[in-house]
Amino acid sequence: MLETNPKFLSDRLAEEYNRQQALFSAQPAIVQRFLESQGKQIAEAIVDGGSQIRFMLPDRIVCALENVDQPALVTIPQNQRAYSAGNFMNRLRKVELHKEFRHVLTELEQSPDRAVSAAAGLLRHAAAIHMVHNMLPAGRTVTYKLADEGETIPFVPEDDALEPESAITAATDAIAEEGKAEEGRGDLLVPFVPYARKFFLPQWVAFDQNGKLLAKSVEEAEAHVKSMQRFMEVLFLAVALAPYISADEEYIKRRYGMLGQLVNQARALAIYQSKEIIARIKERAASGNLNRGLSLSLPYFDDQELRVNITKFEVIPAGRIMFVPAFVVRAVRQEEVKVSQDTRYNPSTRNHLLHLLDLLEQAFESENQ
Repeated sequence: MLETNPKFLSDRLAEEYNRQQALFSAQPAIVQRFLESQGKQIAEAIVDGGSQIRFMLPDRIVCALENVDQPALVTIPQNQRAYSAGNFMNRLRKVELHKEFRHVLTELEQSPDRAVSAAAGLLRHAAAIHMVHNMLPAGRTVTYKLADEGETIPFVPEDDALEPESAITAATDAIAEEGKAEEGRGDLLVPFVPYARKFFLPQWVAFDQNGKLLAKSVEEAEAHVKSMQRFMEVLFLAVALAPYISADEEYIKRRYGMLGQLVNQARALAIYQSKEIIARIKERAASGNLNRGLSLSLPYFDDQELRVNITKFEVIPAGRIMFVPAFVVRAVRQEEVKVSQDTRYNPSTRNHLLHLLDLLEQAFESENQ
């Protein structure tokens, strides 16, 4: 019977990770550098969305051979070293390059030639390691907690009584600001606020614990969220290429740290934008510009897809209908019923979206009284 429980799968991934790491460490230094170079080239092509990857296997590899007690250094013939994955037509067909490359690698790993098989596996390993360790900024060690029982992802930073509230306490506590340094005095270091330092990458924290905008603009806050999404996409590509990379300590640290930060900040952005929508509706209503219809596009963060989505609904149909706050309340309540019964949302995303709708309802319900 196939074991499918999480503990078994986790142990199996860790075993495969350790096996590949040990095999990589057993290679001569020059072979390791070659694999790292090829892994870097492969990883960057995949992450950048290239149309094709050309890659080479090393000219020799240390691997286990049949009927041989100790691993041996085996030469790979020149005519078995050069390969490619993907092409321009596949890009037009929107075939993802990492899937094409993974298919080519899988075929090579199934080769009866042990050296070719081992080398292909090490290339997979080197590319995944490069994605996780070298293509992403290093962050702080953080601890998050669940906001409430209905949440599945910890995203509220734990309070650390030992964390000083003063300026700079570590290399990651400040950012060098461009264009403001005086000649001969180096970069101007601008310390992050204490709340930002509770997250994995403080430089991408755009909102404080009260939803106040810390970034210079909403556009900058949106750019921070996109950077965090990109970070998570790189981790996803690494796992898609080599599932066992999920057992890597650095992968675990970076995924945990960035996932909590992304959920926290993306939800804060959605709340901020919802309040801006409320303010604009009231402003336009006061000037009489909402008597020809009103439809809303409400942003929310889907923590399954890890991206900002939009829910759209009509408040007042097009035509000459005078705006009254009760129309917003009614439309929002109808939307709340739809959201509460929509199985496409997981419980935490649903609760988040219902909270945003409740903000709208409360804002206009008070005007009816």
